[in-house]
Amino acid sequence: MPKNTKLRDLMEEMATEMVEKGIFWHEAVMQFEKHFIQTALRRSEGNLLKTAAAMGIHRNTLSKKITQHRISKENPRPPSS
Repeated sequence: MPKNTKLRDLMEEMATEMVEKGIFWHEAVMQFEKHFIQTALRRSEGNLLKTAAAMGIHRNTLSKKITQHRISKENPRPPSS
């Protein structure tokens, strides 16, 4: 299965589950953004400049998002739930 098709299927499953559970748009976007940042931070070993470049955003924007989501720069692991 092509990578884009697999990703599209995963996103469809996730969106369906969130809608069925009554999760509102803003919460869904915030959760996605937080996990996206945490993953990018881990992959760049906490380097903000590399993380921002990988995400296609400015380092200052990334710093604001890290503060907004209360993400630890030293240990950007997603909360276990």
